[in-house]
Amino acid sequence: MVETLVPIAKGLLQLVSVLSIGLIIAVAFLDKDIKGSIKSSELTKKIKKYYIFWIFALVIFTIIQIAYLLDQSILASLDITVIRSYLTQTSLGKSYLLQVMAILLLLAVPLRRVMAAYISLGLALIGLIAPVFQSHGSASGSHGLAIGALVIHVIAISFWVGGLFGLIQLDSKQRVIALPRFSQIALWGAIAVAVSGVANAWTRLDSFSAWQSKYGAIIILKIFLAVLLIGFGAIHRRWIIKSDYPSIFRLVTAEIFIMAGTIFVGSWLSTVAPPEKEIAITPALLVTGIQLPPEPNLSRLLFSYEPDGLMLGVLIFIVALYIKGVIILSRRGVKWPVGRTIAFALGVSAVDYATSGGLGLYSHFSFSIHMAAHMVIGMIAPIGIVLGAPVTLALRTLPIGRDDQERGVRGSLIAVLHSRFGKIFTNPVVALAIFDGSLFALYFTPIFGNLMGGHTGHFIMSLHFLLAGILFFQIIIGIDPLPRKVPHMVKIIIIFAAMSIHAFFSISIMSTTTLIDGGYFAQLQRPWATDLLADQKLGGSIGWAMGEIPILLALLATFIQWVREDKKEANRIDRAADRAAAMGEDDELAQYNKYLSELNQRDIRE
Repeated sequence: MVETLVPIAKGLLQLVSVLSIGLIIAVAFLDKDIKGSIKSSELTKKIKKYYIFWIFALVIFTIIQIAYLLDQSILASLDITVIRSYLTQTSLGKSYLLQVMAILLLLAVPLRRVMAAYISLGLALIGLIAPVFQSHGSASGSHGLAIGALVIHVIAISFWVGGLFGLIQLDSKQRVIALPRFSQIALWGAIAVAVSGVANAWTRLDSFSAWQSKYGAIIILKIFLAVLLIGFGAIHRRWIIKSDYPSIFRLVTAEIFIMAGTIFVGSWLSTVAPPEKEIAITPALLVTGIQLPPEPNLSRLLFSYEPDGLMLGVLIFIVALYIKGVIILSRRGVKWPVGRTIAFALGVSAVDYATSGGLGLYSHFSFSIHMAAHMVIGMIAPIGIVLGAPVTLALRTLPIGRDDQERGVRGSLIAVLHSRFGKIFTNPVVALAIFDGSLFALYFTPIFGNLMGGHTGHFIMSLHFLLAGILFFQIIIGIDPLPRKVPHMVKIIIIFAAMSIHAFFSISIMSTTTLIDGGYFAQLQRPWATDLLADQKLGGSIGWAMGEIPILLALLATFIQWVREDKKEANRIDRAADRAAAMGEDDELAQYNKYLSELNQRDIRE
């Protein structure tokens, strides 16, 4: 009985969470705002109600899950001590506790502004995907790909299914206005669902016999439902082009039922173990989810590839957005500089190499290679991404408001750039503190060892390195607009400060006599590079060498930008002087000298 209730309760939990996220999507992207303020108070009240439903569904599932795991009755699982132990002492329980905390934060966020809806969407997605990292994918041979693909799959379904639910919650007039925008969201969601679903199946079902298992049969059923939904989506897009909105909304009801069925099938699938694979269990596999690779050499570092599904998905998404932006400009007859596109592509490729390539693979097993990957992600890749001017491209191509009152996505981005937080984070001193100061907070505290011990932590580290590097180099050499103009002299001072701090950090690692990884690398029991302290010191020297070169290049670029800007200013003054001479007027310098002369004459008279 309890075993039967587990997939039902989990399906209910996932359905309610997806519907809650769909309502947030409706407020954030589909419904029209008024100068950044949320228009529909009824919709925000409904969102709060669904948060309560989400908590109730989570409580019900938790109790049923405990009863199933402990093989006891549901009544016996109502013991507060047992529930507390499950939520605080097991990995799966902690993930659901994180979901509870996310929901409580959502209840505390006042939904008056669209920006609050964006924040709520982020919190809701964090709560939604937290348990995913404890799924069967974590036991898969392709750990990084399996977990990453599953996370992307869940998020994409939330936007696709939840977005449709949010759409039908709007009034009839707003629904018609929002439909084209939802169609774009659904298209991206459907593509992500299909690609991530294929990746998930590939990591778990690698033989014909595996497809004949119960897990394989459920996968086939889910594929069938997904194909139906994609077919509905294709019909929707055709009718949108024809502006046949009544036909679209008649089809929505059937589509929602199929989507709900797909979610329950997915929940059922998550309770069924995939076919077992013959995988040699090693300490390295247990700690990292990846088999220990052979001793690194140049060939293996260059050509090995172990896909980090989550980071790979993020990179594919931003590349797709960048390409779409370039295409939009091209259709308008505007040429986007090829050099910027190449720079962006090189930056993204560097991130992929440092997270999924040979450098990324071996960074899980060696501190020195981890430090090299860190330098690529945080020092080298950001330069290419920044020179690709993604913010400028976004400002030129993101959707504007659908009327004079609506801020739109582009307006929201501008508001963020010019907000108080935008000004704080783009302050050179703050950016320097994040860029270099976080190194000490990470590597000289237990945080480093804790983050290295899990796929989530590794992803968070990589994302932090990347964003911190982008922020720093955006201020120093970026061509995107910033809330304030930073003088070149200040940039140079910041660069020299960054060089000094980074050198001090590297020397500190090289001179330390204790391991800073909290015992992480010792657990791997690798047969090569067995002197962990020597490897750590090597990592410090690599960090010093690889970190100084990009900063020196940034210094050179700053000098070049300074010279060019002075030259432009001189040319502007010369043109102004020529115009003044042609009109028989004094130029700026003559006017200034005349002003000084008048002040002098006034002083003499006094």
